[in-house]
Amino acid sequence: MELGKKYDELVAENERLRLQLEEANETIDAIRTGQIDALVVQGKKGHELYTLKTADQTYRVFIEKMTEGAVTLNQDGIILYSNSQFASMMHMPLSKVIGLSFLTFISAGSLEEFNALFARGWEEDCKGEIVLLSKGSTIVFQLSLTTLQLDEGFSLSIILTDLTAQKEAQRQLKLNNQQLEEINYALEVSNHDLQQFASVASHDLQEPLRKVNLYSNLLMSKHADEFSDSAKAYLRKIISSSDRMRTLIVDILSYSRLSETNNTFEPTDLKAMVTELLDDFEIMIEEKNASISVGDLPCVEVNPGQMRQVFQNIISNALKFTRAGVSPDIAIYGKTMAEHSINGHSRKQGPFCCICIKDNGIGFDEKYIDNVFTLFKRLHSKDKYEGSGIGLAITKKIIEKHNGEIIVRSKEGEGSEFIIVLPECQDRS
Repeated sequence: MELGKKYDELVAENERLRLQLEEANETIDAIRTGQIDALVVQGKKGHELYTLKTADQTYRVFIEKMTEGAVTLNQDGIILYSNSQFASMMHMPLSKVIGLSFLTFISAGSLEEFNALFARGWEEDCKGEIVLLSKGSTIVFQLSLTTLQLDEGFSLSIILTDLTAQKEAQRQLKLNNQQLEEINYALEVSNHDLQQFASVASHDLQEPLRKVNLYSNLLMSKHADEFSDSAKAYLRKIISSSDRMRTLIVDILSYSRLSETNNTFEPTDLKAMVTELLDDFEIMIEEKNASISVGDLPCVEVNPGQMRQVFQNIISNALKFTRAGVSPDIAIYGKTMAEHSINGHSRKQGPFCCICIKDNGIGFDEKYIDNVFTLFKRLHSKDKYEGSGIGLAITKKIIEKHNGEIIVRSKEGEGSEFIIVLPECQDRS
């Protein structure tokens, strides 16, 4: 009979505990979903009542849906409220989190920093990075602190953002930047070596080539009678090929030197430069019966030697690529503009200028436009038109070194127009 009473008592005790557990679970769920506005907590002075204003119910529902962690602390740092996300971050049941001191989760190395942040948070909204402990591992969080007014006073609301992914991205970015610096340094060394090689190679190549050309011309001039017609033809081919090779070597050297970072700019009267340059083309202009008009051109900050080469390359092509029976007609003119654009509007004074060089030569199909400024790319046979295929590549590189832009518009059988946009003054900052 005594044993029966004990059994009944145990059953009753189990039922009472089951009901308490259900009540606790319902309370926790109500807190999470914002269904209640009050919470009784066992404190130093017995049971203490904490209430949230009714308007805060929506706030709590919103906090529960967040991907960030969220906790509310009292003046002693006790967690009065936590969303499910924070409990998940700490790998703990939500019921175990509420009522704990928030210091439980702070790593030893961040205690001093958190205490300062905690004290400041009651005075003003603030943020800080703190390392938290979670199941034996450490996680860097950004804590955003703000005060929250409850019926019985103020509490401190903390939003916790996991910075793990951000820190890994920063680490990877730093690593990538270091690798880029190493690659850039290696490229600089390589470019320097290539420039040195190009300079030495071009000098060493020009000397034997000069002798090939010299002795070939001597044979043609002094011993022409001793050669058959076929031998003379072979010599002419040797001389022509050596001339082309010399031009190619000089152009390669010029192109390689453009890789140097140092560049000297000075105010230059482009019209005076073009006028002087045309004197060098005097014989070719007369032979081709060419007409060249030079309109207004601005005074801009350029590297005079390089910019002279730009005009020389484009004018030379205009005189070279002409239509049979049609005298070359070349127009060179410019305008100042307000914007860095090929199609920009002109104005009397502007920070940019546009230079146009238009001819009536053979032109080309614009489907080949990508090849025009490419190194060693030619649109026409080298047997019909001389050249190394480097001139316009050099031109484009010079314009880019002047922080400018160059395009070409053309139509087969009607001619071409080169359009260059340059800043009037170079940025030295």
